[in-house]
Amino acid sequence: MKVTSPTLVAAVLAAAQVTLAAVAQVSTAAPTATPPSVSAPTGGQTSAKRVRPNPTNLQVLPKQLTGDQVHEIMEQWEAALGGSCATCHTADPKNIGPNGKPKLNFADDTKEEKAFARKMYQMTEEINQNYVAKIPNSGAPVTCGTCHRGHLGPEPFVAAEEDGAPKAKNAASASVVPTVK
Repeated sequence: MKVTSPTLVAAVLAAAQVTLAAVAQVSTAAPTATPPSVSAPTGGQTSAKRVRPNPTNLQVLPKQLTGDQVHEIMEQWEAALGGSCATCHTADPKNIGPNGKPKLNFADDTKEEKAFARKMYQMTEEINQNYVAKIPNSGAPVTCGTCHRGHLGPEPFVAAEEDGAPKAKNAASASVVPTVK
């Protein structure tokens, strides 16, 4: 498929990077463990934590993840990309929520952005496993936030001139749109 928007490409890259970092954290925890973002109840307290149903259409994330774990990963992707759930997931007009708005159909694959996010996740996994992991003391893995920094369409890097002033952007190279296969 051909990517038609640099913003869409950027969104996919970001999604992939955040997923990598999130899966690295989540996959080391037992599926029944309380995710780090949720406080475990203490003493006689009851938890107000919402239990999310297990996902039904995981294609690149580990299939043993719970609904809560996938939700935590998605929240990290949202933050790294500056997007929302609706960026990749479609609304289901037949399933209306308590707020009167359609709920999202997380298993649906009709949005291009979801396919791009999967590709980007696979890309960051490959970068981290085949390159970053092979460098001693390499530090943090590549994530969506590495490039996106909270924006669906990250700004292209522009190197500074020797005097510290940024170089002029090359308009011809900025308009090149990559093809995702």
